[in-house]
Amino acid sequence: MVHCQCGSIFMNKKSSLEQNILQLKQIIAEQVFLKNTDLEIGFNDDPDGWIFNFRSVLMNGRVSNLISDIFYEDFKDQYPFQMCSLEIAGVPLVTSLMNKFYARGHEDVNAVFIRKSRKKTGLLKMIEGTLVEDQPLVLVDDIINSGGSFWRQIEVLDELGYKIDTVWSILQFRDKDYYQRFVNRGIKVRSLFELDDFTDVLSEQALVANCKRKEETPIPWPFTASWCFKSERPSYQWVVSKSQPVIDEDKLYFGSDNCIFWALNQSDGTVAWKYQVGSHAKRKSIFSSPALHGDLVLFGSYDGNFYALDKHTGKRVWMFLEADWIGSSPAVADDLGLVYVGLEFGLFAKRGGIVALDIKTGKKVWCDYSHPALTHCSPHYISERQEVVIGSNDGKVRLHCAKTGEVKWEFTTFGGSDFDPKMHGGFGTGDIKESFAYYHKQKYVICGSIDGFLYIIDAHTGHLVYHHKCEFGIWSTPVVYGKNVYFTSVDKHVRCINLETLELVFEKNLDSTRIFSSPTIISDCLYVGTNAGRLHEIDPQTGEVTGCFHARERITNSLVQNPQTGQYFLPTFANEIISLQRAVDGASPGGID
Repeated sequence: MVHCQCGSIFMNKKSSLEQNILQLKQIIAEQVFLKNTDLEIGFNDDPDGWIFNFRSVLMNGRVSNLISDIFYEDFKDQYPFQMCSLEIAGVPLVTSLMNKFYARGHEDVNAVFIRKSRKKTGLLKMIEGTLVEDQPLVLVDDIINSGGSFWRQIEVLDELGYKIDTVWSILQFRDKDYYQRFVNRGIKVRSLFELDDFTDVLSEQALVANCKRKEETPIPWPFTASWCFKSERPSYQWVVSKSQPVIDEDKLYFGSDNCIFWALNQSDGTVAWKYQVGSHAKRKSIFSSPALHGDLVLFGSYDGNFYALDKHTGKRVWMFLEADWIGSSPAVADDLGLVYVGLEFGLFAKRGGIVALDIKTGKKVWCDYSHPALTHCSPHYISERQEVVIGSNDGKVRLHCAKTGEVKWEFTTFGGSDFDPKMHGGFGTGDIKESFAYYHKQKYVICGSIDGFLYIIDAHTGHLVYHHKCEFGIWSTPVVYGKNVYFTSVDKHVRCINLETLELVFEKNLDSTRIFSSPTIISDCLYVGTNAGRLHEIDPQTGEVTGCFHARERITNSLVQNPQTGQYFLPTFANEIISLQRAVDGASPGGID
């Protein structure tokens, strides 16, 4: 029996096996293929929309046994190997396949599955099961469309040194040429069926859509990784934006979960110096993103201290001690010689606030410790107005005179309108977690809240100009580029609003997974990382994805670039820094080798 590296094996079997395949095809057509008209709530607004829902049959004993029989006959001559799948649909599938091999006398058969993202409690595992060394892997799933789910597994397994022999699916959506990057890596792509095998059940509109799908080219993977730095003992349970790296000409600075602030050499990821801070009971350490000013690097820590270090040597220049915790990131007013940061306190009557420090000495110039909730939000300095704006967990936005600390106005988010310090303590339903953007032309202050709204506020008056409702909260900082503001939400979307017309330009679902990272613009491209571990390069005018890179861990912070060297730096929530190079033609394969 001969198999191609890519393509369908349908009708290439002996007669008994062919009958099983025909029977499975009929089951798929009758039970798995679903149109919008079959459901009370469709998949989208297209009346001709359709999907293949294999979850409806993979837990059925008869169907599961049928698939396993077909797989066994196809792969029995290649044994021994081990199998792997990605949760969720792949778990019952790989379990059934494993049991079939065991029932046929292969008592040493082994299978594992990979979580879509690392577990946040317990053993914090990415892989469930035990891999066998020096044994090839067959990755299995119900369908292969773009191949992203398989690629996720490949990156995780490659890091551990395991060889992937084949990716196998029941149904393949695209022509074999689309999956060339698997073949380039020495991985075979095999499927029981192709989409064309179901032309008799697809509608005419669906056939047209499938033809367009076949004409599509894969999204480029323009980045290659040159090095990866891993800080030890990351806190996997905290899936939020952590310490965003900042760079100068030759070093990169960021904080980690293991109480160490790092300075890395950009050229090779080696440690230039490191600085130890105090610990925190819940393994929150340095979530604060550093800021640079002259020879200083400034940041806060959950040990309650705010640090100013010599960026060349890592030696402490000064330290501010008044807070109990600091998760906020500093904002520097170079023209005033001040640095601002949000503070958190453990006292019931004293929960949060903001302080302005002399950047040379660390001495307090002014403070406002009146916030009735914790203040994790990072302040934003508006240089043209010499004002600083900050949010808090009470759902309020406060604009201060940057010189004196005078509060010029307060704005309350919708979720913050019912905040009660006795009931809610340090947190509320209108928390502002990250920071602000400023649109100088219209003098707009812009922020998101975990109540799900993006707020556009008049910087003169504090009055609400516009709001946009997301399905779930916003845990990121918006970015202004041209006349547009871009923002992400944990409802899995990146959105763009025109600040002149206040109209939604686009909204794009990325990976169908939550987004905590803030969008950023680099070289006229929009970059957004997701909890699926994917970095998306996006056309900022249309929202179309133009490139992709796949990391192993969640991406909850933003991409950084050194414009002089062209080097990119991608942080993950696991305290990794991945150094990336972008191919000139944008076509080189991505991922970490």
